[in-house]
Amino acid sequence: MILPRTVHPWEYLVITAPTRHRRALALALAVLGATSLAACSVGSGPEGGRPRSSAGPADPADRPDLRRFYEQKLAWKPCGDHRCATLTVPMDYARPGDGKTFVLPVAKAVTAVRGKRVGSLVLNPGGPGERGVRLIKDGVADDIGRDVRERFDIVSFDPRGVGESRPALTCTPAGPEAATEDPPTEGSADTTDTPTIAPLNPRTEAERADALASARATAADCRKASGPLLPHVGTHDAARDLDVLRAALGERRLTYVGWSYGTSLGTSYAEQFPRRVRAMVLDGAVDPSLDWRQRVLGQSTGFRKAVEEYAATCAGTVGDACPAATPEEIRALIDRLVARTQREPLPVEGSESGLDAAALVSALGLSMYTPEAQWEPLSEALRAADGGDGTKLAALASGEEEDTEGPEGTEGATDTAGAEGTEEGSAEAGASEGSASAVPEDNSEAALVAINCLDVPHPRDARAYWDALGPAEKAAGVHGTTGVTNELVCRDWPTGPQRPHRVKAEGVPPVLVVGTTGDPATPYEEAVGLARQFPGGMLLSFDAPGHTGYGRNPCVDRKVERYLIDLTKVRPGTTCTG
Repeated sequence: MILPRTVHPWEYLVITAPTRHRRALALALAVLGATSLAACSVGSGPEGGRPRSSAGPADPADRPDLRRFYEQKLAWKPCGDHRCATLTVPMDYARPGDGKTFVLPVAKAVTAVRGKRVGSLVLNPGGPGERGVRLIKDGVADDIGRDVRERFDIVSFDPRGVGESRPALTCTPAGPEAATEDPPTEGSADTTDTPTIAPLNPRTEAERADALASARATAADCRKASGPLLPHVGTHDAARDLDVLRAALGERRLTYVGWSYGTSLGTSYAEQFPRRVRAMVLDGAVDPSLDWRQRVLGQSTGFRKAVEEYAATCAGTVGDACPAATPEEIRALIDRLVARTQREPLPVEGSESGLDAAALVSALGLSMYTPEAQWEPLSEALRAADGGDGTKLAALASGEEEDTEGPEGTEGATDTAGAEGTEEGSAEAGASEGSASAVPEDNSEAALVAINCLDVPHPRDARAYWDALGPAEKAAGVHGTTGVTNELVCRDWPTGPQRPHRVKAEGVPPVLVVGTTGDPATPYEEAVGLARQFPGGMLLSFDAPGHTGYGRNPCVDRKVERYLIDLTKVRPGTTCTG
């Protein structure tokens, strides 16, 4: 399975499976799975019978002002071994005729066999902020089971504001005043002469003032660089784009696989267009009923447990590569490094700043996604760090090892953006509203912050975050306090339409939810909760550590594929073991 890399696991919806590491996985999606809790009846044949019509006055496709978007035809052109096109969607669905649009790149691997073809299988690689076009160009279709490939063409896209979308998000303002310089906050530490290390748990008034100032500066940079886009990049609107894509692909109903954050996108689609779903697999599930604090505590606790599992089972997984002989010694080594990096950064080759405690915690968290691939590099990095060299841990924290193959996903990106003539003002109109900022080649971090903050309401009062620090530390230690302080950037963000709620998707066919029992980024309990909220929802449990299940286990793979192809239900209580 070839999934995109992940960043900052404690920025809650940063949940994507780290799959540049998954070279040997047999199936291309690590994103599907299912078991069953009961389900609406499914008709015979791959379409499951004739769908009940959702057409009516409230159907967005019937709105005259959206017709030009829904009637688009994708103009496919070659891009390497695949086909690429662009899709134009309104920037603001409340005002689709104002001329402001996003132009989204779309890529397709043409794999379906004539006579067997069911339709298109649309993937979302997660994030938020990961690029679907890169997923296709990285060869995800080659790893999908043959039976699925023969029945579906494999399609993905860069969501609004992400990757090669035009306009795209950035939190780096252009020009000589790019960096936001906040004046020192009263009570903050004076760092004029000696830079200080931000504590993992700010306790004093000065430390908290500094944490607020840092978060405020980040939010200000995002507003300066992408302000007009920020209210329009949420998952609610991205799900509407997904329906426009469905129509442009010529599909009556959507067949979809979403990893991690992709489960949020899929859930939103199912709520808005329940009768347009043919099959939907949500792997590494996000429960929409949880508020920001519940999410942070759940995910942070997941990472703490995963690190403890690493210490307990390292020898059985990586053998002599473990950084110490016993679980107790590994835990002591990690504690020693946390304490050391909170006092002074570890030296990092080619870096003046070195590896601080926050980067250490990041490296630990990011290494919990695929134990079979990541625990050995982590072990080597911890051993080196204990000897005084933080270079390898810094690479893990930044995801550098995952990018060694180069930015393959950008190949042909320009062709993608220009593959289809767009209607007046589309990308250019939106871009002029954004900023003069140069969008980096990889804008996943900006997209992650922007989408997460817009999707999940956050309190404006800083006291709510300080009140969460104690319970977070008790539940998850440094993973918990880091998770809370990372949410501070969302205090000053635009508010989106979404609120914590239970799924409302009357009429949706059985949705398959895959939950991995040791998943650190999307805790298993959320998969259980999401499956129960869908009418006829099905849960497939994967008893193993790591993030997501499909593509890591033959048992999971078989059940997911049978569902995608034949809509075969998974029985309640079904569990695959790793």
